[in-house]
Amino acid sequence: MDVAKDLVAASSTPLVLAILAEGESYGYAIIKRVAELSGGHLQWTDGMLYPVLHRLERQGYVAAKWDASETGRRRKYYRITEEGQAELTAQRQQWKAVDDTLRGIWMGESTV
Repeated sequence: MDVAKDLVAASSTPLVLAILAEGESYGYAIIKRVAELSGGHLQWTDGMLYPVLHRLERQGYVAAKWDASETGRRRKYYRITEEGQAELTAQRQQWKAVDDTLRGIWMGESTV
């Protein structure tokens, strides 16, 4: 199943913030985590993720630092900030409202 691009884009902020709420991470690991959480339905690319991370960093929701990886290569690690935690809470409330609305209308659908 392909997920529409507009839905992927709309869900990117809460997904990234929720993943970073689990702990500090770097780009490739975030991409892998999204694929894992979605059962492979969401296949993000670098070109999709990094603009989101940079926007979240400009907004103060994410902080980044360069550090050495296990292999010794320098890697940029991202973490959620206090402002990002507050935004994640707001995003959860908004997505719950959308989910509740869709469930409400779909539960009432006729199967005819």
